[in-house]
Amino acid sequence: MTDHTGGDGASDTDDRPDLSGPHLSRIFGQLFDRHSRPLHRYLARRVGHLADDLVGETFLVAYQTRSGYDPGRGTARSWLYGIATNLLRRHVRQEVRGLHAAARAAGSTAGYEDHENRVADQVDASARARLLAGALVDLEAGDRDVLLLTSWAGLDSNEVAEALGIPVGTVRSRLHRVRRRLRAHASNTEHTRSGDE
Repeated sequence: MTDHTGGDGASDTDDRPDLSGPHLSRIFGQLFDRHSRPLHRYLARRVGHLADDLVGETFLVAYQTRSGYDPGRGTARSWLYGIATNLLRRHVRQEVRGLHAAARAAGSTAGYEDHENRVADQVDASARARLLAGALVDLEAGDRDVLLLTSWAGLDSNEVAEALGIPVGTVRSRLHRVRRRLRAHASNTEHTRSGDE
C-alpha cells in the first residue's frame, strides 16, 4: 500500500484543493490550520517577529490570487511557501542585517571563549548558524531561498521548485553550489579558529 501523506500527515489530495469551489472559507481554514504553524516557524527563523505579519499576508495574498492556483502544477503547501518567499524578498534587507549582526556576534566572542565553550558551541546548532551567518549573507537571494526552504521549511527539491517557479534541476544545482560554499566557509572558519588557539 502506498502512503500518500506528506510530512504533516495530510494526504496529497487534501493539499491540492479546488479553490474555485463554493466552500472557500472552509478550505482556507483547513489550509491555515495545516500550514500556518510550519510556515510561521520558517518565516520566524528568517525575519523574526515579522513572521506574524507575513503569515497573515501570505494567506491574504493566497486568497486574493486563488484563481492562479493550479492543483495540477503543485501542492498548496509549495504554493503558500512560494507566496511567502516572494513576500520575504521585500523584507530581505532586514534578514541580511540580522545575519550580519549574528556574524558579528559570533566574531566578537570567538577570541574570548575558553576551549570548553568553543566545543559546546560547535555542538550547538544555533552556534553553527551564527558561524555560518556570514556565508548566508554572501549567498545570492535565489540560492539562499533554496537553502532555507530546504533546510528550515523542510521542503523537498520538487516542492522548492514549485514554490519558486524554477526547474527542479536548478534547485539541485543551487543546493550543490550552496553546500560547497558552506563547506568551504566552515573549513575556513575552523582553520581560523584553530589558528587562534
